[in-house]
Amino acid sequence: MRRLALVMPLSLLAACAATPPANWARGGALLDIPRARWVYADLAVDVMPDGKIFVNGDHELNVDRGGRVFGLEAEPVALLERDGRVTGPDDDALGKIGVLHASLPGEATAWLTVADSGAVIRYAEDGERQTFGVWLGCEATARAHQTCTLVTHVLGLRIRKLERQTTTEPVRLGLGSGFGFGVGSPFP
Repeated sequence: MRRLALVMPLSLLAACAATPPANWARGGALLDIPRARWVYADLAVDVMPDGKIFVNGDHELNVDRGGRVFGLEAEPVALLERDGRVTGPDDDALGKIGVLHASLPGEATAWLTVADSGAVIRYAEDGERQTFGVWLGCEATARAHQTCTLVTHVLGLRIRKLERQTTTEPVRLGLGSGFGFGVGSPFP
């Protein structure tokens, strides 16, 4: 299995000056922020009630009650719109999510599900179900569950992209607009 590492985009993201999604200032869907944990292989993602998101113990992202996901320097990563659309910097379409399901940009069917039990299911292109870890702590409210689905979708998009790379080098998981420099350590 390819080793994944979560890295944080650095100076290049700031230099690119991507514009926030159009509704960034107003905010999007209302969310509850639970104390929750997603475990997938060597990956442990913790969502804290103050909105901090830790990946393997390192503070990497933030999420707020207005549906905004942003980096440590407040740079926009994604906005969950009130109608379920997820938009990124420069209003890039990142897909659509509900409470339980998320679809890829331009797709009508789900690519992942965060079940009521917390089980995360990813669907292959042929529809085959694949285990994609499990969440603990998302069941308090529908808005809390949607927060977990949003975090899974945002991080899952990057994992999916990295898994499709054809390289023998360790895969690095970064956040942002898809390019830039990152630092980090491979998962053990």
